[in-house]
Amino acid sequence: MKVSVVLPAYNEAKRIENAIKKTEETLKEIGCDYEIIVAEDGSTDGTDKIVQKLVNDRIKHLHSDERLGRGKALMNAFEKANGDVVVYIDVDLATDIKHLKELINTIQIGYDVATGSRLLRESKAKRSFERELYSKVYNFLVRLFLKSKIRDHQCGFKAFRRDVVLELGKKAKDNHWFWDTEILVLAQRSGYKVKEIPVEWREGEDTKVKRSDVLYMFSSILKMWLRGIRR
Repeated sequence: MKVSVVLPAYNEAKRIENAIKKTEETLKEIGCDYEIIVAEDGSTDGTDKIVQKLVNDRIKHLHSDERLGRGKALMNAFEKANGDVVVYIDVDLATDIKHLKELINTIQIGYDVATGSRLLRESKAKRSFERELYSKVYNFLVRLFLKSKIRDHQCGFKAFRRDVVLELGKKAKDNHWFWDTEILVLAQRSGYKVKEIPVEWREGEDTKVKRSDVLYMFSSILKMWLRGIRR
């Protein structure tokens, strides 16, 4: 199977080159046929210029002049990907990239979706008390209202069968941060095989998630729950 790894990037000039380098080194060690797609989403700090210099047969650059949002930028990249397996990794490499092999193998052995988890017993996560609290409350509410069996919905370390995520993407309503949660909930509702993988994770220095996003995330749970009731 060919693997397409997508790196979603918005104003990541300080980190994008290292992320590409580390990702490619790991893929070469795994020994799979691969491509790396940088889904560069309306950056204004020169990220696009850095990526463009690194483009070759295996490294591709998708640029948007306007901010699409995380979910829409990822779906745009998945649509253009050539891999049977599509993966996305947050550019800060907060999740230890050593788990990439297991993530890919999980799809190759028959699962439809694989997601890294910071909240399993075997996981090792280092982050502030505030973010830990937000995460646990958020994931509890997703399980309560949306009947998900997943422990951690927002870890930026996921793999899919390409045909599956393209189908799920047609049903998803959110284009930004809530996309991760919505896709996992839709995958379970559609009967796809989903597996959580315990990972080692450390909090990034410059997170793109703001406190104002917290309200949006919690309101998104409510909106998805209400849509389910109406149906």
